[in-house]
Amino acid sequence: MNKEDRIIRFSISLPEQLLSELDKMIYARNYASRSEFTRDLIREKIVKDSWSHDNEELIGVLTIIYDHHQGELMSRKMNIEHDANVNIICTNHIHVDHHNCLENMVLKGFANDIEKFSDSIAGLKGVKFSKLVRAAVPKH
Repeated sequence: MNKEDRIIRFSISLPEQLLSELDKMIYARNYASRSEFTRDLIREKIVKDSWSHDNEELIGVLTIIYDHHQGELMSRKMNIEHDANVNIICTNHIHVDHHNCLENMVLKGFANDIEKFSDSIAGLKGVKFSKLVRAAVPKH
C-alpha cells in the first residue's frame, strides 16, 4: 500500500452546536460520512490556497453568456483567446436562444494568467455573465 492510500485516523473537538451544523450539511449533501465531507473540505482549501501561489499550473473553467450579435465581440474574443498566455484545453458552445450563447472554456496555466484571461473576456461588451471556477488537481 503506497503512502497516498493509507488512511490515518485523527480526532477533533468541536462545540456541540458546530457539530450539529456539520451533521446537517453532511445529511443535506448526501455525504456517506463525516470523514468524506471533511476530506472534501480539506481538498477545497488546498485548491483555494494553490491559487495564491503562481508556481504551478492550475485548471480553471470559465463560463460566459454573451450576445453573439454584439458588434465586434466575436473577433475581440477570438483575439484574446489566440493571444492568451493560458492553454485553452477545450470549449463547449451552446446556443441558448437566437441572441445568447453559453460557453465553457477549460483553461490550464498559472493563476495570474488564467485570472487575467478571465477578466479580459468578462470585460468585453456583450458578455452578460462571466464566472471563473478555480480548480486544481489535489496532490493528496
